[in-house]
Order: sequence, then C-alpha cells, then structure tokens
Amino acid sequence: METKNCQNCKKDFNIEPDDFSFYKKMGVPAPTFCPDCRRVRRLAWMNLLNLYKRECDLCNENFISMYSPDSEYTVYCPKCWWGDKWDWRDYGIDFDETKSFLDQFSSLLKSTPLCGLSINTSTTNGSPYNNHAQDLKNCYLTFLTSYNENSAYGVLVTGNKDVVDCSMVMNCDSCYDCMNIFKSNGCVGTRGNARFNLDCFFCRDCDNCTDCIGCTNLKNKKYCIFNQQYSREEYLQIKESLKINTWSGYKKLEEDSNIFWKTQIPKPAYDDMSVDHTGSYVFDSKNCKECYDVTGVENGKFLLMLYNKPVRDVYDISSWGGNLSSSYEGNNIGENASNLKFTQETGIGSMDIEYSKLVFGSSYVFGGVSVRNGKYVILNKEYSKDQYFELMEKIKIQMNDVPYINSLGHVYKYGEFFPMEISPFAYNKTLAQFFNKLSEKDIKDYGLNFEKDNSNDHSISLDWSDLKDDINEVGEDILKEIISCRECSKGYRIIGQEYSFLKKMNLPIPRECHFCRINKKFNLWVDNMSLKDRVCDKCGINFRTHYTLESAPVIFCKKCYQNEVI
Repeated sequence: METKNCQNCKKDFNIEPDDFSFYKKMGVPAPTFCPDCRRVRRLAWMNLLNLYKRECDLCNENFISMYSPDSEYTVYCPKCWWGDKWDWRDYGIDFDETKSFLDQFSSLLKSTPLCGLSINTSTTNGSPYNNHAQDLKNCYLTFLTSYNENSAYGVLVTGNKDVVDCSMVMNCDSCYDCMNIFKSNGCVGTRGNARFNLDCFFCRDCDNCTDCIGCTNLKNKKYCIFNQQYSREEYLQIKESLKINTWSGYKKLEEDSNIFWKTQIPKPAYDDMSVDHTGSYVFDSKNCKECYDVTGVENGKFLLMLYNKPVRDVYDISSWGGNLSSSYEGNNIGENASNLKFTQETGIGSMDIEYSKLVFGSSYVFGGVSVRNGKYVILNKEYSKDQYFELMEKIKIQMNDVPYINSLGHVYKYGEFFPMEISPFAYNKTLAQFFNKLSEKDIKDYGLNFEKDNSNDHSISLDWSDLKDDINEVGEDILKEIISCRECSKGYRIIGQEYSFLKKMNLPIPRECHFCRINKKFNLWVDNMSLKDRVCDKCGINFRTHYTLESAPVIFCKKCYQNEVI
C-alpha cells in the first residue's frame, strides 16, 4: 500500500496493491487526486437538472438544451446533432507540440458541435423536456431515465408507467411521491428498499405488502397501519378518515409516518444479492469497493450510478454502464463499450477511447469531440493505424513534459481526468455542487464558472396558500394558473398530465414547484451516497451506514437487524 497526498484537498489517501494492479492493466499511472476529489471533478462535467431554451446553431430552431444560450460553445439540437448535415471531421486540428494537449482539447471542444441534450432520437419526439434519457414516451422533466411512459418529475427512473414525483424507482406503475422502490403499483409516499408492494401509503422497507399505511419492516402483510393489523373494514374506515385527498391530510400522514419510522429500526444497508462489497445501495454485485447505487457490477471501485448491468473491471466511473468493461475515470459512459479512459458522455459500441467527449460507435480515438463511427482519430483528424499509435504515444509523453497547470497549481499529466476549468458547464449547475457545495466566491476563486439563477419572469396568479385543500374541489382552471412555490417563491404550473394523474389517484395539488420537489429527493439520495460511522444499539460494534443519527436515532448492524427485526 502507498499513501499519497491529494493535489486538491491536500488530504492523504491510500492506494492498495489491487489498485496498482488495475492501473498497470489499464496502462495508466496512479492518480494524484483522492477518490472524493476525483468524483467531484468528473461530476463537474455533468449538468443533469438545469435546462434552457436556446437556438440550435445549425437549424436555428428553438429547443430545450442543457447548455446555456450564453455559453461559448457550438450547440446543435439532438435531431441536427444525430443527423447527417454536418461532419465532425471538418473540425479536426493538428496536434501542436508547443501547447498542452488539454488546452488544445479545450479549443476543439468549443468549436465542435455538441449535442444540446443527452437523449436519443426516439426521445426527441414527444419528450423533449428530459435529459440523460432514452426511449421515453410522453414524459416530462425526468433525468437519468429510460423506458418510461406517461411519467414526470423524477431522477433515476427506469421502466415505469404513470409515475409522478418519483425518484430512484424501477418497473413501477401508478406511483406518486415515492423513492427507492421496485416493482410496485399504486404506491404513494413509499420509501426505502421497498419491493413488490401494492396500494401502500408512506411505507418504508416493506416487501410484498398490500393496502398498508405508515408501516416499516413488514413482509407479506395486508391491512396494516403503523405496523398494527386491522380487518379490511377497519382499514378502509381509518384510511377514509385520514383524508389523503386533501393537502392537510396528506402532509399530516407524511409527518406521522416519519415520526413513527424513527421509533423503528431501519434496514442499515441496501445490498441485496451482493458479496464482498463496501458502499451503499449495491445490488447483485460482487467484489465492489466504495460503490454507490450500482447494480450488476463485478470487480469495481469508486463507482456511482451504474444501474445498467453488466459492468466489469472498472474504476472511477460515474453514471451509466450497460455492458461496460475495462474502463477508468469516466462520466456518463457505457453500452457495449470497453477500454474507455478519461471520457465523458461516450460509449454505444465504442472501444479504446481516451480523453474524449460525445464519441459513439468508434474505436481508437484520442482527444475526440462528437465523433461518430470514427477510427484512428486524434483531435478529430483521421490517421492510418500506424500513424495513430505513433502520434498517440508521442502525445502521452508530451502531456508529461508539457502538462496542463491550472490557476491553483494543480498539474494534469497523462492519467488525470479533464480539469473542471474546461468543463462546458458552470460548476454550480452540475452534479458536483450536490456532492461538494461551494459558494459563489469559492467557485470563482477556484477558477471555475459560476452562473446566477435565472430570474423568475412569470407573473404569479395564485399563491400556494390559496390552493384548494381537496383535490375534488380543484377544476381544470388550475391549468391556467401560475402558482407561487412555498419553498422558493418561483412560479410553476400544473400541467395537464399531472392534473389528470392526481385526479385519478385522488391526491392533492402540490405546493412546491417541480424542481423543488425533484431536488428534495435528489438531495436525500446524495446524502445516502456516503456512509456514516455508527454504533450498533444491540451489540455495540462499530459499523457504517447511510443513516445519520438524526434520521435513525436507534439502529442495528446488519447481523443484528437480520436476527432481531426481520
């Protein structure tokens, strides 16, 4: 084992013998940034939740984009970017030995057209207000999402139909305000690693339950309220008295459920079907260390949001997956891809790609931007096979001799991911801000871009406090109103799809704007992506869990939980 001092935070971090073996296999040097700083650096290249209206720089049509209209980059709408009216080869540049490679890549990044949204062509038809998405039908403001229909306002949603205000849900139908649930129908306010539930309200860590309210740690139960068993008639009578169709009733049940949950022992780790792992939310995986929200991973370390299996032999990857193998230091990469190093938004049938962004269906690309179906490409210029490998090795040597050095003195030789300074996004608009929140001053002192929030230019027509309490008293005229958000005071609308869903589910109109609702769940998820030191209240051993003392005053280690609770 070797201890190094991080260039960025100046804290020591360890590199294990297995790590050195992986780096040797990948042909890269050991990192000079610690794992946390590496993760933040990658996430500074990913704007997930902020959307803008802007013109396509090719067809001049207005569209929704993740790139600000004030940015200095060339941006095409998805239809134009995926189309055949332009050629990435036209933007190729010769490598200049006198300049740092990353400076040259930054120039290429600014001149080559970027895809305004990270979505596939089928999603552009009917679901343009989504990002990092594929194969959607009638979806609105969903992010990191795929194979959904008639759904709105959520992050990490996959294979669902008719889900609204839900995040981290998979294969669900007709669910509202849920988080971390799987294969459940008709559920509302349900949390935790809840699976196979039907018509449950504000339940946590329950499996295969039907018609339960406010429960936790139950399996195969029916007609339970706060873990107490009732007859069907009693259950329906109590449910009716809760008046979940009203805002006041809904919020009271939510508050009462949270109070009750804190009196119960929560499941300390979500790691079903996983062995030899550390981290949180690790499913169907083995030999995974410091991995968070991953599924179907084998031999991985420092991973985040890899939910499309299989994934094999990868380090330092944040987002995507899908038959990804032998890859290192990437963000939003995957799908039948291998040997990707220092890449962002790259994959789909690609192999042997380094220091590139938006590369698909290609192989042997070094320093490519928006390359599709290319081979032996350096800085968007094509070469013969022999020329490619000769120049690539020359560049790697030059990156060590003429490294990129930022304003803080951080040295970027070959083997480090892209600097945050050359990201096309303002730091505070990226996922990095969720994991490492910085003030405007700190962002600017670091030499990064800061973007002020867009002013709310909508005239409020209805204060949130004046909304009808009962959904049954709300008519379609609500669709014409601009409502003030009780959290941020900005105006928001209830869209027709949302109104019909709430009427069908007999649930009240929300008092927060859609982004406040999305961010609330996403911030909870971010908090779960780190482990806290706790002491088991049963056996007294030290262990790590995503639960804080405030969220779970009493907690057991995994062994005691399995022996005493379930």
